[in-house]
Amino acid sequence: MTVYQATATAPVNIACIKYWGKRDTKLILPTNSSLSVTLDQDDLKSQTTSRADESFERDRLWLNGKEDEIKPGGRLETCISEMKRLRAEYEEANPNEPKISGFKVHIASRNNFPTAAGLASSASGFAALVSSLAALYKLPSTPSQLSLISRQGSGSACRSLFGGFVAWEMGTKPDGTDSYAIQVATRDHWPEMHAIICVVSDAKKGTSSTAGMQTTVDTSSLLVHRIREVVPERMKEITKAIQERDFETFGTITMRDSNQFHAVALDTFPPIFYMNDTSRAIVQVITEYNRACVAAGSGGKIKAAYTFDAGPNAVIYTLEENVKEIVSMLLHYFPLPQAYEDPTKLFEGATSVSSLPLGFNEGVVKVAAPGSVSRLIHTRVGDGPRVLKEEKESLLDSAGMPIGV
Repeated sequence: MTVYQATATAPVNIACIKYWGKRDTKLILPTNSSLSVTLDQDDLKSQTTSRADESFERDRLWLNGKEDEIKPGGRLETCISEMKRLRAEYEEANPNEPKISGFKVHIASRNNFPTAAGLASSASGFAALVSSLAALYKLPSTPSQLSLISRQGSGSACRSLFGGFVAWEMGTKPDGTDSYAIQVATRDHWPEMHAIICVVSDAKKGTSSTAGMQTTVDTSSLLVHRIREVVPERMKEITKAIQERDFETFGTITMRDSNQFHAVALDTFPPIFYMNDTSRAIVQVITEYNRACVAAGSGGKIKAAYTFDAGPNAVIYTLEENVKEIVSMLLHYFPLPQAYEDPTKLFEGATSVSSLPLGFNEGVVKVAAPGSVSRLIHTRVGDGPRVLKEEKESLLDSAGMPIGV
């Protein structure tokens, strides 16, 4: 008996130009274009196994071992239905292919990082869902075409269909057919780009992105200025900076856009607070670090760029040559509750892992209580979704049920 099944992984992406606000909440059409960096799946990923079988009675999905309801007309149901539609079209064009578009599906998915904690779990999750179904159904669709569907699950998910540096073009058509992701540059174009994630909290957010951004659209006058005047120019400037591997410009735009996103959240009524005291202390440390780098002379430039999504966790972009210095500084001000794991062996043979760079004003903030940052994740720019061929990678057992549940 033939088993129709596929497993895929998809990456996390962290935006430099933020997506915040929808002009169509059903199709998830954004009020502005956005741009992100795809992070390495060796560190952060969602993995999904999808199986189609005529014996299945209904579509079912499990996330991290817990069954998630597939609500009629909801985002999961929309993505699954759209993928089945593409398979039906493929079967019609290829009559010899097995007719599996009408089968119900079982889907198991898991993340190797906290869900709904400001680490873009919905983006990688829906990208992995769409990628696994595309592999299951053997669809000839391009990543941009698949991004039209993953976007309807989670807006940012469309950017996780590519590796490297990715733009989500907002589009103008009411049906959303021109609102999709494109790749600005591959990971190999700028492989020196690294990221350090400061996990300030892995708790679920108090205000979800979906609820928060709609309140912003309804109440913030600053958002109107942002989408009309600010974002279009920033998209052009940061795209040029990526193409020219200009970190100074890339970093400045990234930080300014993060600042404005959170200003828009504050301008929302009632206001939304995603950052906390630890988040703001990280901003101060990175700002002082950049000041010291520039003040060092000899053409000194900024070396780090912070950005915060809808949560308190910081992502700090930097080039590979600066990672050790920045991690040392972060460990000085934000001691972890346990020893730094150092998976990339930055401090191999070192007697101390925390230190400050020359010329740094040590009094910029007080050293935080241990555990204010629970862990540091060092990663880098990564590739797009991967299809896993090994049977051992499956998250479903022989009966099509989630393993380990």
